[in-house]
Amino acid sequence: MTRTVRFSELGDPEVLRIEEVPDPRPGPGELVVDVAAIGLNRAESMFRRGRYIEQAKLPAGLGYECSGTVSSIGPEVSRFAVGDRVSVVPGFSMNDYSVYADRALVPARAVVPLPESTNWVDGAAVWMPFLVGYGGLVETGGLRAGDHVLITAATSSVGLAAIAVATRVGAIPIATSRSSSKAQPLLDAGAAHVVATGEEDLVARVLEITGGRGVEHVFDAIAGPGVADLAKVTAKGGILTIHGLLSGEPTIFPTETLPDLWMRSYTLFAMTHDEERLRRAGAFVGAGLRSGDFRPQVDRVFPGLDTIVDAHTYLESNDQVGKIVVTP
Repeated sequence: MTRTVRFSELGDPEVLRIEEVPDPRPGPGELVVDVAAIGLNRAESMFRRGRYIEQAKLPAGLGYECSGTVSSIGPEVSRFAVGDRVSVVPGFSMNDYSVYADRALVPARAVVPLPESTNWVDGAAVWMPFLVGYGGLVETGGLRAGDHVLITAATSSVGLAAIAVATRVGAIPIATSRSSSKAQPLLDAGAAHVVATGEEDLVARVLEITGGRGVEHVFDAIAGPGVADLAKVTAKGGILTIHGLLSGEPTIFPTETLPDLWMRSYTLFAMTHDEERLRRAGAFVGAGLRSGDFRPQVDRVFPGLDTIVDAHTYLESNDQVGKIVVTP
């Protein structure tokens, strides 16, 4: 039998339950991973609460990201073999597959090789953040050396990865956090500047940093009414990319000023559902791992699936700097 996390109603972390189900059997194009570590993401909290970009079909499972060993493969799977070390990336709907379990059935197209030099915890923490950072900033955003990029909610795992991606291509990352108490960790992570939005004027500070020009790129995880200020600090012809909806509020284009910018949304599925894009992203992230430029920052590891309620409670506290991982 396999232990897995399920929920039958929307709500707080306490709705999560551990259930025993028959061991999964892979069908065509699928494989089973013996899970060593699970990376938690804000999307899973929003899915559990009914605030995600798709609604949960109850009862539902959870989880996009894990690392482990391939234990069985189905027909039409040729890229992997039993015993391979792998990571699972978000290339599916949580209504169809989930990885909060000690064994996870997943589509082979959402699996990437895990380098021998990368441990299980890092293997569960690296792909989601760095694929989002690479896909939103480089693959579709065209980030170049010398560009300034403003990264909101920068202490999140995606924010920290975006700082590393920007640094690797020679761009200049400006990080935001609500409090200056998190400034030093962001500077240590590679941010060139940190703006504490709860203590200083975002628009004035960013324009000061950029000599009044503004940033060529904004990489925003919050959305909502704050986009109006983000538009004010975007350089003419710049790109404002929204990759998250943490505010939970409606987002509109700032028509009162009709700024000269590109405003777009980005989800990881645009890349993980495209085999060629995912191949390029895997090459970029893999090279960063091997060189040491990309090292996922893990805030805390929770041991055992039985800690999943505590892990989700901590995820929603916003106290973490980096990734939260559960080891089944």
